Amino acid sequence: MPQFIPSLVIIVLLVVVLSSSIKIIHQQKIGLVERLGKFNRRLNPGPHLLIPIIDRVQHNLDMREQVVPFPPQGVITEDNLMVNIDSVIYFQIVDPERAAYEAQSYKTAIEQLTMTTLRNIIGGMDMEAALTSREEINQKLRSVLDEATGKWGIKVNRVELRAIEPPPTIRDAMEKGARAERDKRAAILLAEGQRQSQVLSAGGDRESAILRAQGDREAAVLRAQADRQAQMLRAEGEAQAITTVFNAIHAGQPDQGLLAYQYMQMLPTLARGDSNKVWVVPSELNDALKGIGSLAGKDEHEPGKGGFAAADPSQFAAPEKIDVFAEIEAQKAEEKEASEATVQQAIQEAAKLENPGLSGKRSMGGGQITPAPAEQQTISEQGSGQVE
Repeated sequence: MPQFIPSLVIIVLLVVVLSSSIKIIHQQKIGLVERLGKFNRRLNPGPHLLIPIIDRVQHNLDMREQVVPFPPQGVITEDNLMVNIDSVIYFQIVDPERAAYEAQSYKTAIEQLTMTTLRNIIGGMDMEAALTSREEINQKLRSVLDEATGKWGIKVNRVELRAIEPPPTIRDAMEKGARAERDKRAAILLAEGQRQSQVLSAGGDRESAILRAQGDREAAVLRAQADRQAQMLRAEGEAQAITTVFNAIHAGQPDQGLLAYQYMQMLPTLARGDSNKVWVVPSELNDALKGIGSLAGKDEHEPGKGGFAAADPSQFAAPEKIDVFAEIEAQKAEEKEASEATVQQAIQEAAKLENPGLSGKRSMGGGQITPAPAEQQTISEQGSGQVE
């Protein structure tokens, strides 16, 4: 049994040596081999054979893109306000030898460089600019980190600011300002809606007022036309009455006695009135009395003495009788005919509006459209106006 102990020790030593001489590198990782403390070679993914005790894999670096979040850090802005900034950096190792030997700890170096760069960038901005310029801050921070970490064999791909937290007092003031701005916008929108409502209602009132004014104007025009026609009819009636009376008087051949008698009958009318206190007897009264006296003393066998000559009844011609009712009926017939013509014209206009192509079809078919009486009258008036 004791003779097998040395052989067993030798076997164990061989197993330990073989296990230490074989090294497996996983995918997306790079191993750096040092021989007697000096860099020797790079090990790619896969199995590798090393010299025991002499070769040693000192660094096993991950070549994938790494995401490193940094804890919130306080930064003072240009207007002397402390803000906490929470950032995250995406970087990747492109040169394993530099990443292992140029920096003692590249993650710590990147974190400290990020903190100092943020202090420099945020220190040149005020609070409002720092809160609204995240993209600008990211671009500046990325360019500075990429330039500084290039000699470390690291490529900074992206830099993001996850949060910028102002002090509680400033945050409360900002919330109040945002609330006030929202209230202001709501008040502006409400006022704008009320203004538009008032504008629309004023427009409706204006249109209704215009329609009322047009209706009042048309009604006034119609009333004026009716008054004009009534005055014309009264004037025509008075003119006809005066003409009839005038013709009747002249046809009756009145003498001086009749005129004197009519004058005497008009005297009481002249003297009638509440304001008449004194009545002056006109000078023509004596002449009228003389005429009446001469008529009373006149001899019927001597017509030329003591009075006026009597009128010859054979020369009297009674005026023609005027049939007022017939004239009224004729006027009503004319007005009825004019209204019917207006109705027919309106019907034709409505038909044209409903069927715009009707007039074109009639003209193409060679047909003839007879205008309404009102249209004929308008055409004749236009023609007469052109001739004049």
